[in-house]
Amino acid sequence: MLSIRNIVKQYAGHTALSDVSLEVKSGQIFGLLGPNGAGKTSLIRIITQITAPDSGEIYFNGEKLNQSHIDRMGYLPEERGLYKKMEIGEQMIYLARLKGLSRDEATKRLKVWFQKLGMETWWKMKIEELSKGMQQKAQFVATVLHEPDLIILDEPFSGFDPVNAEIIKDEILELNRKGATILFSTHRMESVEELCHSIALINKSKKILDGPIRDIKNSYKNEIYLVEYEGTRISLNGSAPFEVIEEMAGVDNSHTIRLKLKAGSNSNDVLQYLIPKARINMLHEVIPSMNEIFIEHVNKIA
Repeated sequence: MLSIRNIVKQYAGHTALSDVSLEVKSGQIFGLLGPNGAGKTSLIRIITQITAPDSGEIYFNGEKLNQSHIDRMGYLPEERGLYKKMEIGEQMIYLARLKGLSRDEATKRLKVWFQKLGMETWWKMKIEELSKGMQQKAQFVATVLHEPDLIILDEPFSGFDPVNAEIIKDEILELNRKGATILFSTHRMESVEELCHSIALINKSKKILDGPIRDIKNSYKNEIYLVEYEGTRISLNGSAPFEVIEEMAGVDNSHTIRLKLKAGSNSNDVLQYLIPKARINMLHEVIPSMNEIFIEHVNKIA
């Protein structure tokens, strides 16, 4: 869907993007991650052709990015941009017509979206009469109403309460199931874990990590496990295939330990060693979360 090649962007001596290359496959939900000021929004503005790169190229479905591709994108900016004093229904129709929909088709689709998101009574209301979260619902509808191939969401959950954040998350997943490719920037690492197939992490203008979520997390496995068992406290001997790195207080005769496998050992070896000594309730591999991986990489070059 998107091939981003060696993008460089500078502003008055400040480098926003330095030789950034990414591949966003068709049908993916792709997370663009990074701390504030990393360059994420600069890249999004280049993709949406709000600004141009100083060097580098972007290809959209194999074609060099051009003005004809804009109608095939939907963009929800972090700085919301709806007209505050215009009625919401008419504003949605106006924006949809800019994307090529007829008034009748736009009205038909709006009625469906307004019903799905509990917005039926908003048609004659003005943006300035809505809360921040309600405004974001309206802007989300404006972003996806023309059924774009590529949906770009910059901090889509900002300002939403947990209930409405969940509603929008479900709608993002449904749009993806129907074929839309979704690129979104967020600070919510739990959303990344729940939604994304792949991610790229940008920090200080450079891409420092990218790939499928599963592959990235698997590459950070460190042979650490949590074990919960019942019985008397286990005393290790030299034949143990692991080292205990932490013991946590349990209830009654329940114990939890954090262990690290010795070289050449695996989880089956742990079970074979422990089962004769205690009743095992749980053995769970500890894999770093995307939040932990994010913090580690950002701190490396802080």
